[in-house]
Amino acid sequence: MGEDGRHNAAIDVNHCLLEVEVLGAPTIRYTQDNQMPIAEMSVRIDGLRAEDPPGELKVVGFGSLAQDLQSRVQVGQRLVLEGRLRMNTMARADGIKEKKAEFTLSRMHPVAGGGGSAAPAPSAGSAPAAAPAAKAAPAKAAAPAAAEAPSWNTGPLVDLPDDEIPF
Repeated sequence: MGEDGRHNAAIDVNHCLLEVEVLGAPTIRYTQDNQMPIAEMSVRIDGLRAEDPPGELKVVGFGSLAQDLQSRVQVGQRLVLEGRLRMNTMARADGIKEKKAEFTLSRMHPVAGGGGSAAPAPSAGSAPAAAPAAKAAPAKAAAPAAAEAPSWNTGPLVDLPDDEIPF
């Protein structure tokens, strides 16, 4: 805590988006006290450059997200995960303390064409008339839209003066 009694935002608050490939099938366990489901899985993160080795990360989901992980995620599937990244300190068998990254899941989104079948079922609010219209459209019209890469808004979340750091 800082002198003013507030926590340092750089340590306590984070939100990450990661594109990953699922390496290990999610496993689920339940807490003893209230039987809340907790799922864990191992994922691979590509390096930033072609020559960078990929990284591996443990992902943890709680409650209904744990059940979604178990029922909808398959090995080899590509996902975009939203959540919090934190470092855990663990003692190895030889007594040396080791830090490992862990990702706590808050949302997951399947990547189109990423293998597996985790595409979410249409919601009740989806317009059923859209599907027949898409089938009736010629294949040429649908191809250019599918080939376009998604664009991401890379702007800052908060507009701050250049000399002001938010933490």
